[in-house]
Amino acid sequence: MIVRTLNEIIGTENETKAETWSSRRFLLKKDNMGFSFHETIIYAGTETHIHYQNHLEAVYCVGGEGEIETVSDGKVYPIQDGTMYALNENDEHYLRGKTDMRLICVFNPPIVGTETHDENGVYPLLQD
Repeated sequence: MIVRTLNEIIGTENETKAETWSSRRFLLKKDNMGFSFHETIIYAGTETHIHYQNHLEAVYCVGGEGEIETVSDGKVYPIQDGTMYALNENDEHYLRGKTDMRLICVFNPPIVGTETHDENGVYPLLQD
């Protein structure tokens, strides 16, 4: 069994930060679960360009407000506590925080933990 707490992750190598977000990575590829599991904070007043070309992602908002805009059609979807969205087609998008948003995220394939968005918003497909 794997049991981890947020307090054990904050400030360690399992927390990755960027200008517009912070990701606390609870489960990684090395945990052999077939997916990775994260808590991500999107900061208020920010916009993040994301295009997971190598990963599928499902996201559940458990706090805050914002929006996601799909680049392909410019459609904007509001996000708030209780909203789920899935990037089932490697959807290129913009994620905007109206307030700080607390998101629970699952990635397939799992990430190794050191990934951050490149200039195109992509996480590279890394091996352990």
